[in-house]
Order: sequence, then structure tokens, then C-alpha cells
Amino acid sequence: MMRLGIFALLTAATPAIAQGPFQDIAALDRAVADFTGRPLGGEGGARAPVDARLKLATCSTLMMKWRQDNHDAVVISCANPEWRIFVPVVMAPVAATPVPASVAPVAAKPDYVIKRGDPVSVEVNTNGFAVTRDGIAMTDAAAGARLLVDVAGPKKPIQAIALEPGRATLPGYVR
Repeated sequence: MMRLGIFALLTAATPAIAQGPFQDIAALDRAVADFTGRPLGGEGGARAPVDARLKLATCSTLMMKWRQDNHDAVVISCANPEWRIFVPVVMAPVAATPVPASVAPVAAKPDYVIKRGDPVSVEVNTNGFAVTRDGIAMTDAAAGARLLVDVAGPKKPIQAIALEPGRATLPGYVR
């Protein structure tokens, strides 16, 4: 007799939310179809039915809205008791907008003043003295561009700046 009284007391103290049935998941699917105006699995409709394993508390007033402006999912929410779920929507394929082919300007071929294999005189002129070294151009260069010059001897090629045909100077000594 005492056990029956305790059970009745505990049952009466339990909130009404726990006593009531769970939210009808099929009703959620129908509500999404009504909201989107599209059937389940169709373009613009729910991608899949709401998971039947969800045990959501019964809600008297469902609120529905789009998750984003591109309508990628429906948000179903309930204010009391508080819960919400996201239902993905089958989005229409977006056609790629054709980008008109632009005509790229053709880069003008630079006028080389020194070409590979040309004899080059590398000059350094500064206040009071001038140094000149002869070599062979290893690369092509327009006026003001850098090039490699192979000088006689076991040394590595030097970097120079083309001035005019057959003449170059070292970087830092350009007039």
C-alpha cells in the first residue's frame, strides 16, 4: 500500500512534458512539405525524412523558417518546450554563369639590346676611376634588365644590367 502511494506521488510530481507522447515525426515531414511546397526528395523539398529515432517533446505550435537565404535547410523549432532541428533541402543545381572570354593583351616582345652569345663589355664608372671587363652574354636582356655574363677565368658568371648593345654595368652603378 505504501509503495502505491509513493508511486502515485512521484507520478504526480513528474512534469507534463515527460508524461505526454513524443512529437509525431511524420507530422514534421508533412509540415516541411507544406512549408516548402515540394514533396519529400523532390527538388526544393526535404532531402530525407526526419529521423524517426528522435524523441522530441510534443510541441503545440511549430515554427518554421529557412536557415539561410539560399533555402538550403528548413529550421523547425518549438518555443515550449525548447528544441529545434534542421531539415536539409534538395537544392536546385545552380548553372554556372558563363564568363565571357576576355581578350588578354598580348605582351609586346621586349626589344633585346643584348642577346645570348653576344660579346659584352661590363663597365663600372664612378668618381675618379673606371673598370671594364669583357665577357659573353649568357641570357637575353632588354635595356635596364638583368643578365648573366660569363667572364674569362674560373669565376662564376656575374650579374649585370644591360645598357645598350654590347654594354652593361654592375647593379648599383647604373647612371
